[in-house]
Amino acid sequence: MTANNRFLDDLSKLMTNAMGVAQGAKDEAQTAFNGWIDRWLAERDFVTREEFEAVREMAIKARSENAELRARLDALEGKGVASVQTAGPLGAGAADAGDQG
Repeated sequence: MTANNRFLDDLSKLMTNAMGVAQGAKDEAQTAFNGWIDRWLAERDFVTREEFEAVREMAIKARSENAELRARLDALEGKGVASVQTAGPLGAGAADAGDQG
């Protein structure tokens, strides 16, 4: 009976050690694979999530500023069109001055 228990204890220790080795191999393989993927992505000029998010935020801000500037430009052009229409055509003043001389 003691020999049986000793055998099971040894088998248990062996399996525990084997699981530790397997876990270590898994971790090492995972690290190697992640390193390989990182190098592969870097060689192809892919961007990281952080870089993508930063550029995305810049684009959103630029579009917002563009819309504000477009609205301001439209408002200024509207005022400019009204003042030109009330003053008359640009060449009319010059033609009138030439007739007087």
